[in-house]
Amino acid sequence: MISLDKDLQKNKKDLDDFFNLSKRVRVYLPNVLSHFEENNGYTIYVSDVAGSKRYLRPINHALYIQDDVLFEQSYADFLQTVLKIKARNINFDNFEKHNINSFLYSIQQSIGAGLDLLVDPNSARKHVGNRFEELIRAVFTAMGVMNKKIVLRIPYETDEGEKIYKCENDIILSPFEKVLSTPEQLNEKEIVVSVKTTSKDRMSKMFIDKILLEKFVNHPQKVIGVFNNDVQRKNNNSVSFTLVSGLFMVYTKFLTEIEGVYYLDLPPIALKEPFSRYMKPFSELITQDIFQLFVS
Repeated sequence: MISLDKDLQKNKKDLDDFFNLSKRVRVYLPNVLSHFEENNGYTIYVSDVAGSKRYLRPINHALYIQDDVLFEQSYADFLQTVLKIKARNINFDNFEKHNINSFLYSIQQSIGAGLDLLVDPNSARKHVGNRFEELIRAVFTAMGVMNKKIVLRIPYETDEGEKIYKCENDIILSPFEKVLSTPEQLNEKEIVVSVKTTSKDRMSKMFIDKILLEKFVNHPQKVIGVFNNDVQRKNNNSVSFTLVSGLFMVYTKFLTEIEGVYYLDLPPIALKEPFSRYMKPFSELITQDIFQLFVS
């Protein structure tokens, strides 16, 4: 078996890969965590080993599953929910919906914690984002929803002749048996998904990409965002929320309206009007909204 730090930096393909990696991290963490601080519903764990102090990313203790037995059960429950989604059953209770967000959040934050402790910070940030994108793709694949990463090639003229701008789309979701979008053209029925761990410094790109894509492909294009959370550590022992809510609403009113933003860990302001019209838990996307978007 490869070392944990290498495993954390290795691409993952399916839900079992993520579950097994998370279990490795969960076994490792109690051996290196020294103490923790609690603030505003979040826990910040600290590792102080051999004079080297590291702070982990804030963890929402209402979402993160601490107990290992409950974590195992949560995975079994999640797989049952995925089977229902795959059968296009859209009747889910609050427990099932909460478990979707809680299980996936626990996976992502476990991986993030491992990377915080074992990998150089600059490299860790990249891998945290890569694992999150792979996790979300693994969920859609398990649901039986065709998906693909596509880089749209947009030509433009210069004095030196035609050049290509590459517009990277994290995931294309398709209602068809295969993704019909190509690097030259996007299918109108398919959904462009921006997948990031946080909307910080990324919110503007979603709106600009939607405008750009629709201009280039010459038809309406559905665009959504999927984020893990919008919270960060502040002064080592507290947290701050990073969602620039006013900017989101200004873009929505004066630029364009994207089809939705979905979080595993929903920012508190997203529960209030008018933000609740656009921001929802990720569970709402995979149990209901995605199928409505496909036919809209």
